[in-house]
Amino acid sequence: MNRRGEKINNILYTRITLLGFLVLLILGMTLGTNPAVAQPFAYVANRDSDNISVIDTATNMVVGPPIPVGSEPLGVAITPDDTRAYVTNTISNNVSVIDTVTNMVVGPPIPVGMNPLGVAITPDGMHAYVTNTTSNNVSVIDTVTNMVVGPPIPVGLQPFRVAIIPDGTRAYVTNADSNNVSVIDTVTNMVVGLPIPVGTAPLGVAITPDGARAYVTNYTSNNVSVIDTATNMVVGLPIPVGIKPFSVAITPDGARAFITNNGSDNVSVIDTATNLVVGLPIPVGSEPLGVAITPDGMRAYVTNFGSDNVSVIDTATNMVVGLPIPVGMNPFGVAITPSTSSSSSSCSIANASVESKGVAFTSVAILLISALIIGVRRYALYRI
Repeated sequence: MNRRGEKINNILYTRITLLGFLVLLILGMTLGTNPAVAQPFAYVANRDSDNISVIDTATNMVVGPPIPVGSEPLGVAITPDDTRAYVTNTISNNVSVIDTVTNMVVGPPIPVGMNPLGVAITPDGMHAYVTNTTSNNVSVIDTVTNMVVGPPIPVGLQPFRVAIIPDGTRAYVTNADSNNVSVIDTVTNMVVGLPIPVGTAPLGVAITPDGARAYVTNYTSNNVSVIDTATNMVVGLPIPVGIKPFSVAITPDGARAFITNNGSDNVSVIDTATNLVVGLPIPVGSEPLGVAITPDGMRAYVTNFGSDNVSVIDTATNMVVGLPIPVGMNPFGVAITPSTSSSSSSCSIANASVESKGVAFTSVAILLISALIIGVRRYALYRI
Protein backbone atom coordinates (compact mmCIF):
# COMPACT_ATOMS: atom_id res chain seq x y z
CA MET A 1 0.00 0.00 0.00
CA ASN A 2 1.39 3.44 -0.91
CA ARG A 3 1.44 6.34 1.52
CA ARG A 4 -1.54 7.98 -0.14
CA GLY A 5 -3.65 4.83 0.23
CA GLU A 6 -2.59 4.38 3.84
CA LYS A 7 -3.53 7.99 4.62
CA ILE A 8 -6.99 7.59 3.06
CA ASN A 9 -7.50 4.33 4.88
CA ASN A 10 -6.59 5.91 8.24
CA ILE A 11 -8.95 8.83 7.62
CA LEU A 12 -11.83 6.46 6.83
CA TYR A 13 -11.02 4.33 9.86
CA THR A 14 -10.94 7.35 12.17
CA ARG A 15 -14.22 8.71 10.85
CA ILE A 16 -16.05 5.40 11.17
CA THR A 17 -14.64 4.89 14.67
CA LEU A 18 -15.83 8.34 15.74
CA LEU A 19 -19.22 7.63 14.21
CA GLY A 20 -19.41 4.40 16.17
CA PHE A 21 -18.60 6.11 19.44
CA LEU A 22 -21.22 8.75 18.68
CA VAL A 23 -23.86 6.08 18.10
CA LEU A 24 -22.93 4.36 21.36
CA LEU A 25 -23.07 7.66 23.23
CA ILE A 26 -26.56 8.39 21.94
CA LEU A 27 -27.68 4.87 22.84
CA GLY A 28 -26.27 5.23 26.33
CA MET A 29 -27.99 8.55 26.88
CA THR A 30 -31.30 7.21 25.58
CA LEU A 31 -31.35 3.80 27.24
CA GLY A 32 -29.62 4.94 30.39
CA THR A 33 -32.39 7.37 31.30
CA ASN A 34 -33.94 6.24 34.56
CA PRO A 35 -37.63 7.11 34.96
CA ALA A 36 -37.47 6.28 38.67
CA VAL A 37 -35.47 9.42 39.39
CA ALA A 38 -38.06 11.71 37.79
CA GLN A 39 -38.90 14.60 40.08
CA PRO A 40 -42.33 14.77 41.70
CA PHE A 41 -45.07 17.17 40.63
CA ALA A 42 -47.06 19.60 42.76
CA TYR A 43 -50.80 19.85 42.09
CA VAL A 44 -52.29 23.23 43.06
CA ALA A 45 -56.03 23.88 43.41
CA ASN A 46 -56.86 27.36 42.08
CA ARG A 47 -60.15 28.27 43.78
CA ASP A 48 -61.30 31.13 41.60
CA SER A 49 -59.92 29.75 38.33
CA ASP A 50 -61.79 26.46 38.73
CA ASN A 51 -58.73 24.51 37.71
CA ILE A 52 -55.54 22.78 38.79
CA SER A 53 -51.99 23.92 38.01
CA VAL A 54 -49.21 21.33 37.85
CA ILE A 55 -45.68 22.33 38.85
CA ASP A 56 -42.61 20.32 37.90
CA THR A 57 -40.56 20.41 41.12
CA ALA A 58 -37.34 19.85 39.16
CA THR A 59 -37.70 23.14 37.28
CA ASN A 60 -40.29 24.91 39.47
CA MET A 61 -42.24 25.73 36.34
CA VAL A 62 -45.89 25.04 35.54
CA VAL A 63 -46.23 22.28 32.98
CA GLY A 64 -49.08 22.07 30.51
CA PRO A 65 -52.33 24.02 30.56
CA PRO A 66 -54.42 24.23 33.74
CA ILE A 67 -56.72 21.26 34.28
CA PRO A 68 -60.40 22.29 34.42
CA VAL A 69 -62.32 20.77 37.33
CA GLY A 70 -65.48 21.77 39.22
CA SER A 71 -66.46 25.06 40.81
CA GLU A 72 -64.05 26.42 43.43
CA PRO A 73 -61.63 23.53 43.94
CA LEU A 74 -60.05 23.62 47.40
CA GLY A 75 -58.53 20.32 48.48
CA VAL A 76 -56.31 17.93 46.56
CA ALA A 77 -54.82 14.55 47.45
CA ILE A 78 -52.82 12.10 45.37
CA THR A 79 -52.96 8.30 45.53
CA PRO A 80 -49.85 6.53 46.86
CA ASP A 81 -49.14 5.05 43.42
CA ASP A 82 -49.06 8.56 41.87
CA THR A 83 -51.74 7.71 39.30
CA ARG A 84 -54.72 9.78 40.47
CA ALA A 85 -55.37 13.17 42.05
CA TYR A 86 -58.65 13.71 43.91
CA VAL A 87 -59.94 17.31 43.98
CA THR A 88 -62.78 18.66 46.14
CA ASN A 89 -65.03 21.17 44.37
CA THR A 90 -66.71 23.09 47.17
CA ILE A 91 -69.45 24.83 45.16
CA SER A 92 -70.12 21.87 42.86
CA ASN A 93 -70.50 19.55 45.87
CA ASN A 94 -68.43 16.88 44.18
CA VAL A 95 -64.96 15.48 43.63
CA SER A 96 -63.01 15.42 40.36
CA VAL A 97 -60.48 12.70 39.59
CA ILE A 98 -57.40 13.50 37.51
CA ASP A 99 -55.25 10.97 35.70
CA THR A 100 -51.75 12.18 36.61
CA VAL A 101 -50.23 10.56 33.52
CA THR A 102 -52.38 12.52 31.06
CA ASN A 103 -53.36 15.31 33.48
CA MET A 104 -56.95 14.98 32.32
CA VAL A 105 -60.09 14.47 34.37
CA VAL A 106 -61.36 10.89 34.17
CA GLY A 107 -65.00 9.95 34.59
CA PRO A 108 -67.84 12.11 35.85
CA PRO A 109 -67.51 14.10 39.10
CA ILE A 110 -68.28 12.10 42.25
CA PRO A 111 -71.21 13.59 44.23
CA VAL A 112 -70.47 13.98 47.95
CA GLY A 113 -71.90 16.21 50.69
CA MET A 114 -72.34 19.95 50.81
CA ASN A 115 -69.26 22.12 50.35
CA PRO A 116 -66.51 19.49 50.40
CA LEU A 117 -63.09 20.78 51.39
CA GLY A 118 -60.52 18.39 52.86
CA VAL A 119 -59.51 15.11 51.26
CA ALA A 120 -57.10 12.37 52.30
CA ILE A 121 -56.37 8.97 50.82
CA THR A 122 -55.67 5.80 52.77
CA PRO A 123 -52.11 4.42 52.57
CA ASP A 124 -53.34 1.44 50.54
CA GLY A 125 -54.90 3.85 48.05
CA MET A 126 -58.29 2.18 48.28
CA HIS A 127 -60.38 4.97 49.83
CA ALA A 128 -60.58 8.76 49.83
CA TYR A 129 -62.06 10.55 52.86
CA VAL A 130 -63.74 13.88 52.12
CA THR A 131 -64.89 16.48 54.67
CA ASN A 132 -68.23 18.14 53.88
CA THR A 133 -68.13 21.46 55.71
CA THR A 134 -71.83 22.32 55.52
CA SER A 135 -73.16 18.77 55.88
CA ASN A 136 -71.03 18.25 59.01
CA ASN A 137 -69.96 14.82 57.88
CA VAL A 138 -67.38 12.84 55.95
CA SER A 139 -67.91 10.95 52.69
CA VAL A 140 -65.86 7.87 51.79
CA ILE A 141 -65.01 7.17 48.16
CA ASP A 142 -63.98 3.77 46.83
CA THR A 143 -61.08 4.69 44.51
CA VAL A 144 -61.57 1.55 42.41
CA THR A 145 -65.14 2.37 41.45
CA ASN A 146 -64.98 6.11 42.24
CA MET A 147 -68.29 5.82 44.04
CA VAL A 148 -69.22 6.82 47.58
CA VAL A 149 -69.50 3.82 49.88
CA GLY A 150 -71.80 3.71 52.89
CA PRO A 151 -73.63 6.61 54.52
CA PRO A 152 -71.82 9.85 55.39
CA ILE A 153 -70.02 9.74 58.75
CA PRO A 154 -71.32 12.40 61.18
CA VAL A 155 -68.55 14.41 62.87
CA GLY A 156 -68.40 17.89 64.43
CA LEU A 157 -69.45 21.26 63.10
CA GLN A 158 -67.77 22.45 59.90
CA PRO A 159 -65.29 19.63 59.38
CA PHE A 160 -62.35 21.20 57.61
CA ARG A 161 -59.38 18.94 57.02
CA VAL A 162 -58.67 15.24 57.40
CA ALA A 163 -55.47 13.23 57.83
CA ILE A 164 -54.98 9.47 58.04
CA ILE A 165 -52.39 7.74 60.21
CA PRO A 166 -49.74 5.68 58.36
CA ASP A 167 -51.26 2.31 59.25
CA GLY A 168 -54.53 3.46 57.70
CA THR A 169 -56.71 2.54 60.68
CA ARG A 170 -57.85 6.00 61.77
CA ALA A 171 -58.72 9.34 60.20
CA TYR A 172 -58.42 12.60 62.16
CA VAL A 173 -60.90 15.35 61.24
CA THR A 174 -60.68 18.97 62.41
CA ASN A 175 -64.04 20.51 63.28
CA ALA A 176 -63.63 24.27 62.87
CA ASP A 177 -66.84 25.31 64.60
CA SER A 178 -66.71 22.69 67.36
CA ASN A 179 -63.11 23.47 68.38
CA ASN A 180 -62.24 19.79 68.44
CA VAL A 181 -61.03 16.82 66.43
CA SER A 182 -63.04 13.71 65.59
CA VAL A 183 -61.39 10.32 65.12
CA ILE A 184 -62.84 7.85 62.61
CA ASP A 185 -62.16 4.11 62.65
CA THR A 186 -61.56 3.43 58.94
CA VAL A 187 -62.54 -0.22 59.30
CA THR A 188 -66.03 0.51 60.62
CA ASN A 189 -66.23 4.10 59.34
CA MET A 190 -67.57 5.19 62.69
CA VAL A 191 -66.33 7.87 65.07
CA VAL A 192 -64.49 6.39 68.04
CA GLY A 193 -64.36 8.01 71.47
CA LEU A 194 -65.19 11.57 72.34
CA PRO A 195 -64.06 14.54 70.23
CA ILE A 196 -60.62 15.81 71.25
CA PRO A 197 -60.72 19.44 72.46
CA VAL A 198 -58.05 21.66 70.89
CA GLY A 199 -57.82 25.40 70.25
CA THR A 200 -60.28 27.77 68.61
CA ALA A 201 -61.18 27.12 64.97
CA PRO A 202 -58.93 24.15 64.23
CA LEU A 203 -58.31 23.91 60.49
CA GLY A 204 -55.21 22.03 59.41
CA VAL A 205 -54.04 18.61 60.55
CA ALA A 206 -51.02 16.47 59.75
CA ILE A 207 -49.67 13.28 61.29
CA THR A 208 -46.04 12.36 61.89
CA PRO A 209 -44.63 9.54 59.75
CA ASP A 210 -44.47 7.23 62.77
CA GLY A 211 -48.16 7.88 63.43
CA ALA A 212 -47.50 8.94 67.03
CA ARG A 213 -48.57 12.59 66.88
CA ALA A 214 -51.18 14.72 65.11
CA TYR A 215 -50.43 18.44 64.70
CA VAL A 216 -53.47 20.73 64.51
CA THR A 217 -53.48 24.41 63.53
CA ASN A 218 -55.86 26.58 65.59
CA TYR A 219 -56.77 29.48 63.32
CA THR A 220 -58.18 31.87 65.92
CA SER A 221 -55.95 30.81 68.82
CA ASN A 222 -52.80 31.46 66.77
CA ASN A 223 -51.22 28.24 67.94
CA VAL A 224 -50.79 24.55 67.26
CA SER A 225 -52.08 21.65 69.37
CA VAL A 226 -50.32 18.27 69.48
CA ILE A 227 -52.37 15.09 69.92
CA ASP A 228 -50.94 11.79 71.12
CA THR A 229 -52.61 9.31 68.77
CA ALA A 230 -52.17 6.44 71.24
CA THR A 231 -54.32 8.15 73.88
CA ASN A 232 -56.11 10.68 71.65
CA MET A 233 -55.28 13.38 74.16
CA VAL A 234 -53.51 16.70 73.68
CA VAL A 235 -49.95 16.65 75.01
CA GLY A 236 -48.14 19.72 76.32
CA LEU A 237 -49.11 23.33 75.91
CA PRO A 238 -50.28 24.82 72.60
CA ILE A 239 -47.34 25.99 70.46
CA PRO A 240 -47.55 29.72 69.62
CA VAL A 241 -46.97 30.45 65.93
CA GLY A 242 -47.99 33.30 63.62
CA ILE A 243 -51.34 34.94 63.01
CA LYS A 244 -54.14 32.71 61.73
CA PRO A 245 -52.25 29.43 61.23
CA PHE A 246 -53.98 27.58 58.43
CA SER A 247 -52.22 24.44 57.22
CA VAL A 248 -49.50 22.12 58.46
CA ALA A 249 -47.16 19.67 56.73
CA ILE A 250 -44.54 17.44 58.33
CA THR A 251 -41.21 16.47 56.78
CA PRO A 252 -40.78 12.81 55.80
CA ASP A 253 -38.28 12.30 58.62
CA GLY A 254 -40.80 13.67 61.11
CA ALA A 255 -38.35 16.26 62.45
CA ARG A 256 -40.10 19.45 61.39
CA ALA A 257 -43.64 20.77 61.01
CA PHE A 258 -44.23 23.66 58.59
CA ILE A 259 -47.16 25.97 59.42
CA THR A 260 -48.66 28.55 57.06
CA ASN A 261 -49.68 31.70 58.90
CA ASN A 262 -52.43 33.23 56.78
CA GLY A 263 -52.52 36.51 58.70
CA SER A 264 -48.74 36.97 59.02
CA ASP A 265 -47.79 36.16 55.41
CA ASN A 266 -45.15 33.75 56.64
CA VAL A 267 -44.37 30.18 57.64
CA SER A 268 -43.41 28.93 61.10
CA VAL A 269 -41.25 25.84 61.60
CA ILE A 270 -41.70 23.61 64.63
CA ASP A 271 -39.08 21.18 65.92
CA THR A 272 -41.20 18.10 66.66
CA ALA A 273 -38.69 16.80 69.21
CA THR A 274 -39.08 19.86 71.45
CA ASN A 275 -42.36 21.23 70.07
CA LEU A 276 -40.78 24.65 69.91
CA VAL A 277 -40.65 27.03 66.97
CA VAL A 278 -37.15 27.18 65.48
CA GLY A 279 -35.73 30.28 63.81
CA LEU A 280 -37.60 33.26 62.53
CA PRO A 281 -40.82 33.00 60.50
CA ILE A 282 -40.16 32.55 56.78
CA PRO A 283 -41.68 35.38 54.69
CA VAL A 284 -43.67 34.13 51.71
CA GLY A 285 -46.46 35.65 49.61
CA SER A 286 -49.77 37.18 50.57
CA GLU A 287 -52.22 35.07 52.62
CA PRO A 288 -50.43 31.71 52.51
CA LEU A 289 -52.80 28.75 52.84
CA GLY A 290 -51.64 25.33 51.68
CA VAL A 291 -48.29 23.65 52.23
CA ALA A 292 -46.82 20.37 51.00
CA ILE A 293 -43.34 18.89 51.23
CA THR A 294 -41.47 16.93 48.57
CA PRO A 295 -40.86 13.20 49.23
CA ASP A 296 -37.14 13.84 49.80
CA GLY A 297 -37.99 16.50 52.38
CA MET A 298 -35.84 19.13 50.69
CA ARG A 299 -38.53 21.58 49.59
CA ALA A 300 -41.81 22.94 50.96
CA TYR A 301 -44.37 24.37 48.51
CA VAL A 302 -46.67 27.09 49.84
CA THR A 303 -49.77 28.43 48.09
CA ASN A 304 -50.17 32.19 48.42
CA PHE A 305 -53.91 32.82 48.14
CA GLY A 306 -53.59 36.61 47.82
CA SER A 307 -50.59 36.58 45.47
CA ASP A 308 -51.81 33.95 42.98
CA ASN A 309 -48.51 32.12 43.22
CA VAL A 310 -46.51 29.47 45.04
CA SER A 311 -43.40 30.00 47.16
CA VAL A 312 -40.73 27.31 47.47
CA ILE A 313 -38.81 26.93 50.72
CA ASP A 314 -35.45 25.17 51.09
CA THR A 315 -36.05 23.10 54.23
CA ALA A 316 -32.32 22.93 55.01
CA THR A 317 -31.90 26.71 55.21
CA ASN A 318 -35.57 27.63 55.79
CA MET A 319 -35.26 30.29 53.12
CA VAL A 320 -37.36 30.88 50.01
CA VAL A 321 -35.56 29.84 46.84
CA GLY A 322 -36.17 31.43 43.44
CA LEU A 323 -39.06 33.58 42.42
CA PRO A 324 -42.69 32.76 43.27
CA ILE A 325 -44.30 30.45 40.73
CA PRO A 326 -47.37 32.03 39.07
CA VAL A 327 -50.42 29.76 39.08
CA GLY A 328 -54.17 30.40 38.87
CA MET A 329 -56.41 32.70 40.86
CA ASN A 330 -56.46 32.28 44.64
CA PRO A 331 -54.53 29.02 45.00
CA PHE A 332 -55.74 27.02 47.98
CA GLY A 333 -54.68 23.40 48.48
CA VAL A 334 -51.51 21.71 47.22
CA ALA A 335 -50.38 18.09 47.07
CA ILE A 336 -47.18 16.56 45.76
CA THR A 337 -46.91 13.19 44.05
CA PRO A 338 -45.55 10.80 46.67
CA SER A 339 -42.66 8.38 46.44
CA THR A 340 -43.68 4.91 47.58
CA SER A 341 -42.06 1.53 47.80
CA SER A 342 -44.65 0.04 45.46
CA SER A 343 -44.12 2.64 42.77
CA SER A 344 -40.36 2.48 43.29
CA SER A 345 -40.48 -1.30 42.89
CA SER A 346 -42.47 -1.08 39.68
CA CYS A 347 -40.06 1.55 38.39
CA SER A 348 -37.10 -0.66 39.33
CA ILE A 349 -38.59 -3.60 37.44
CA ALA A 350 -39.22 -1.38 34.43
CA ASN A 351 -35.72 0.02 34.63
CA ALA A 352 -34.19 -3.44 34.89
CA SER A 353 -36.08 -4.42 31.76
CA VAL A 354 -34.97 -1.27 29.95
CA GLU A 355 -31.37 -1.70 31.11
CA SER A 356 -31.23 -5.38 30.04
CA LYS A 357 -32.66 -4.46 26.64
CA GLY A 358 -30.19 -1.60 26.47
CA VAL A 359 -27.24 -3.91 27.15
CA ALA A 360 -28.37 -6.35 24.50
CA PHE A 361 -29.02 -3.58 21.98
CA THR A 362 -25.65 -1.96 22.70
CA SER A 363 -23.86 -5.30 22.24
CA VAL A 364 -25.49 -5.74 18.84
CA ALA A 365 -24.57 -2.17 17.94
CA ILE A 366 -20.92 -2.82 18.86
CA LEU A 367 -20.83 -5.92 16.64
CA LEU A 368 -22.40 -4.04 13.74
CA ILE A 369 -20.01 -1.11 14.09
CA SER A 370 -17.02 -3.48 14.31
CA ALA A 371 -18.17 -5.27 11.16
CA LEU A 372 -18.65 -1.90 9.46
CA ILE A 373 -15.11 -0.79 10.35
CA ILE A 374 -13.62 -4.05 9.05
CA GLY A 375 -15.67 -3.79 5.88
CA VAL A 376 -14.57 -0.20 5.29
CA ARG A 377 -10.91 -1.11 5.76
CA ARG A 378 -11.22 -3.97 3.29
CA TYR A 379 -13.06 -1.75 0.86
CA ALA A 380 -10.38 0.90 1.19
CA LEU A 381 -7.63 -1.68 0.56
CA TYR A 382 -9.51 -3.04 -2.44
CA ARG A 383 -9.93 0.44 -3.93
CA ILE A 384 -6.28 1.25 -3.43
